[in-house]
Amino acid sequence: MELRHLRYFRAVVECNGYRKAAQQLHIAQPSISEAVSDLEEELGLKLFSRANRMARLTPEGEIFYTDTVRILQQAEDAVVTAKRAAQGKVGRLSIGFIGSATLSFLPDLIRRYKLEYPDVRLELKDLYPVELDDALDHGAIDIAITRSLSLERSKKFQSRVLLRDPLVAVLPLSRSLKKKTIRLADLANERFLLFNRRGAPGVFDMIVGACRSEGFSPHVENEPNSMQTILSLVEAEEGVAIVPASTSNLRSNGVQFVRLAPNNLYLDLIAAWPTDEPSIVLRSFLEFLNRNSDLIRKKAELGRRATDAKQSVAQI
Repeated sequence: MELRHLRYFRAVVECNGYRKAAQQLHIAQPSISEAVSDLEEELGLKLFSRANRMARLTPEGEIFYTDTVRILQQAEDAVVTAKRAAQGKVGRLSIGFIGSATLSFLPDLIRRYKLEYPDVRLELKDLYPVELDDALDHGAIDIAITRSLSLERSKKFQSRVLLRDPLVAVLPLSRSLKKKTIRLADLANERFLLFNRRGAPGVFDMIVGACRSEGFSPHVENEPNSMQTILSLVEAEEGVAIVPASTSNLRSNGVQFVRLAPNNLYLDLIAAWPTDEPSIVLRSFLEFLNRNSDLIRKKAELGRRATDAKQSVAQI
């Protein structure tokens, strides 16, 4: 039994006869008659009662017709699904990300992706950079939105820079400043609050290295496990911090974000994925990221401007 037999049978039923079915399918009437006869022979039953030259369904033919419609619809749906899968529009995609670094753009980005790819099931995982590394290594995620890769890891994973995230100083809002910028060396005698090195060694080492290049080693008072905790401790005047500017999108009413001078310290935010040939779904997501690269940068900049404006009002 072939799908062709079922299509011919359905056409005869829906066209109320062989002649109109042949015209609709643009094939010779004898071909349809032969196909239906073959179908009846294979089934071992009569589908039509041909009394008075009319093709009327037998009771068993009516039951078979109902199943035929369902089977043909499933076959058509399978073709559509396969084509959508070939376009990366059906499947599963697991995305790992740093929550504090992506807050400005990720919600809107995911909404846009779901509108464009509604049949892709997303798994979203908010993880520390080291956890993202581990998840990539073990295939627990398909792609990570994370910080720059080490030289060794860049051999195992491909990456693309999404945006450059400048480092800024975080001080209590009660601290008065004469300028809108501050030099890293001006903080040499301060107590520092740095994100726990085990969670983000690249961030920790970059900040400590920047301080040493300015002639001092930071006195690390505490190493919290979240950027939100760092802001809370700065607000409590437990120390100062150096963080990526994207951190300003977290709750930060009691602190001020101050640009560093010179403004030459950045942490790149990247998308990273295995060097193996990406799946069709992952490939389509990478293309989606490329189409929305301007959106990501604009959203990040708008987030920083909103924080600057909020702090300017608070200081008046």
